[in-house]
Amino acid sequence: MDDTSGERTIEYGVVPVDVMASMSGLDFVRAIFARRLPEPPIMQTVEPFDCTAETGVVVIHSVPGLRHYNPIGSVHGGYAAILLDSAMGLAVQSTLPAGAGYTTLEFKISLVRGMSETSGVVRTEGRVLNAGRRVATAEARITDAKDRLIAHATTTCLVFEIAKGNAKS
Repeated sequence: MDDTSGERTIEYGVVPVDVMASMSGLDFVRAIFARRLPEPPIMQTVEPFDCTAETGVVVIHSVPGLRHYNPIGSVHGGYAAILLDSAMGLAVQSTLPAGAGYTTLEFKISLVRGMSETSGVVRTEGRVLNAGRRVATAEARITDAKDRLIAHATTTCLVFEIAKGNAKS
């Protein structure tokens, strides 16, 4: 908690694997969103807020700014990539039982509308298409405040058991 504003300070870090493995995927994602666990360091780049998770669905809100610009004067595609990959991966994570993990095997992004520092709040929704024992697929969309599509993506993830005793803390 920040002593001056009364608001919670965001902590960024990597959750020890044994902690992640002890929780269901949905509980793990919700604990990050509730800031009971640290947010992944990559999220400092996009400063997400008002994030929600249900089984197989994750929603992340963010605001693109000047700090996200590329040399040609618009928001870099990497900003969209971070949001889309995160939403899809966390949606997959939300379907996993305790002791299971995932990693992205591939993802494809289509950027269909530019973003700028005047875009305002963008909404990224990741949704699982199929969650199997070894492979999961998901899709995600970024929309603006007028519900216009900005970008969309699909992913394939490898699902695996986290080896007991091999967790690094």
